[in-house]
Amino acid sequence: MYSKEVLCEKIIALHPDIGQCGIDINVEFDPNKNVWIVDLKKGDHELKHHLEIPDADACMDNKQCVALGLEIDQLKSNIKGHQY
Repeated sequence: MYSKEVLCEKIIALHPDIGQCGIDINVEFDPNKNVWIVDLKKGDHELKHHLEIPDADACMDNKQCVALGLEIDQLKSNIKGHQY
């Protein structure tokens, strides 16, 4: 298993436009649900994503984080839609 800091840095490496660990993105492991909780924030917008262990493993192996990538794209789309 890897640390939340390592997973967060990997997510930022794959999606460099989302921000900084601990500020715009926070990663915590939920042992009760056995998932990583990825909390993305930008201004008034917030998105919590449950990243399953196999998906997190794929991210760490430099493969795809497909579900998370789609969520990040949706968050960016929501932010762009609310900018004036």
